[in-house]
Amino acid sequence: MIFADKLIKLRRQKGWSQEELAERMSVTRQSVSKWESMQSLPDIDRILQLSELFGVSTDYLLKDEVEEVQIHEEKENDSRYVTAQEAEDFIQAKRKIALPFSIGVFLCIISPICLLMLAAFSDNNIKNYISENMAGGTGIIALLVFVAVAVGIFIFCGSKTSQYQYMEKEILNVDSNAVKKARSEKENFSKAYTLNTIMGVIICVLGAVPLFAGAVINGDNVIIVVACLCISIFIVAVGVMLLTRVNTINNAFNMLLQEGDYSKDKKRRNTLVSAICVTYWLSAVAIFLLWSFLTNKWNLTWLVFAVAGVLFPAVLSVVEHISRKK
Repeated sequence: MIFADKLIKLRRQKGWSQEELAERMSVTRQSVSKWESMQSLPDIDRILQLSELFGVSTDYLLKDEVEEVQIHEEKENDSRYVTAQEAEDFIQAKRKIALPFSIGVFLCIISPICLLMLAAFSDNNIKNYISENMAGGTGIIALLVFVAVAVGIFIFCGSKTSQYQYMEKEILNVDSNAVKKARSEKENFSKAYTLNTIMGVIICVLGAVPLFAGAVINGDNVIIVVACLCISIFIVAVGVMLLTRVNTINNAFNMLLQEGDYSKDKKRRNTLVSAICVTYWLSAVAIFLLWSFLTNKWNLTWLVFAVAGVLFPAVLSVVEHISRKK
C-alpha cells in the first residue's frame, strides 16, 4: 500500500474531507489533493504532523508495503482517538466562544424587560402617551430583537465548535500529552472558575432584593413593582452570564478529560436518558395542549409545566438509577 492510498484511508476513517484535513495541516486543499493523487509528497515536517494527527508511525506512512494499522480507536474498543493538536484546538475554540455564548444567554434572560415595562406604563395613567396596543407591539418587537440577536450568537458559536461535537458524546482516547496539558490548564483555571462561580451565585441570590424592596417601598404602585422586577431580572442575567462563561470553559476540560458529567459511564447512559427526557417533555406538551383545548382554561393549564418541572428531577434520578443498573 503506497503513501497516497494510506492517506486516503486514514482521512476517510476520520470522516474528514480534503478541505478539513488541509485546515488541520495548515495547507491548501490542492496540496492534499496532490498528495492523494501521487503528484507530490509532503516534506518530513508534514509527515511528522500527519503521523501525530492520525496516531500512526512514520514508518507506516512511508513504507510502500501492505501493512494494516490499528488506529487508536480500535485499540480502545472503538473509542475515538484525539490528537494533541485536536485537543488544543478544541480548548481554544471553547475559550473563544465562552464570552459571546454567555452574552447570548444574558440577552435571552433580559429580553422581556421592555415588554414588562411598557405593559406597566400602558396600564397606569399613561395611556394618553402609550396605548395598550403600542406598548404590547413595541415590547414584543424588542423581545424578538433580543432573542434574534441571541440566536444569531448561538449559531455563530455552534459553527465554531460543530466539528468537535463528538467530544460530548463519544468515548475518547486522548493523546497522553494532551491529557497532561489539559489537566494543567484546568488546575490553572480552577481559581477563576471558583471565584466566578461564587460571584455568579451571590449575584443571582441578590437579584431578588430589588423585587422585595419594591414591594416594601410601594407595593400598590404597579410601575415601581414591575421596574424592580426588571432590575431583578437584569441582575440575575448578569449572574447567569458569569456562570455560563466559566462553565463553558470548565466543561470543555471535562469533555476532553472525560470527567464529571462527561465521564465514560455517563456518556454510555446518555442515549437512554436523552430519549426519556424528550419523551417526558413531549408528553407534558401533549397533556397541556389536550387539556387546554378541551377545557379552554388556558389560565390554569400552564400548571402542567410547573408540575412537570417539579417532578422532572425525580424522573431523571429514577432513569439514571435504572440505566446505571443496566
